[in-house]
Amino acid sequence: MKAILGLGNPGLRFRFNRHNLGFMVVERLGKSGALKHQQVLLVKPLTFVNLSGQAASSIIKRRKIRLKDLLIICDDVHLPLGKIRIRAAGSDGGHKGLRSIIEALETKSFPRLRIGVGAPQTEAKKDKLSRYVLGNFNKKEIKIINEATEEAASCCAVWAKEGIAAAMSRFNPRH
Repeated sequence: MKAILGLGNPGLRFRFNRHNLGFMVVERLGKSGALKHQQVLLVKPLTFVNLSGQAASSIIKRRKIRLKDLLIICDDVHLPLGKIRIRAAGSDGGHKGLRSIIEALETKSFPRLRIGVGAPQTEAKKDKLSRYVLGNFNKKEIKIINEATEEAASCCAVWAKEGIAAAMSRFNPRH
């Protein structure tokens, strides 16, 4: 079995935050038919983003999911708004949710799909960055994010059906 774990914070007040993009993609997947005929567990943890390692570790142990069969979806301030990038492994890139997962699993070797939220326009100090990712998308950004979550859902479906190499080949931007 495969599992897709979207990172986000539980509760209505966080629902449309930039940090909740993982949840948004999981919700879109649940409503679409993209994973039709696939046995994929969709997960929106009840832990906050910075404690995502607890949820990832629990899913792997309880459901006996192999690391390569767990896809983590999260926001990324280092990618332009709406751009997606899928990787088989990698660092946390400064994302505290990914850091928590890497620490809990004691490895960087798990697939992750990152969705760009862009960076704040002002110099990003820790408090400003945290306010930015916990802020809601503005009207101009919503259209781009809707398209990005659609593309991310398609990417997840390719990952589930054909594997990480196929998803990377089709969805990662060419330089």
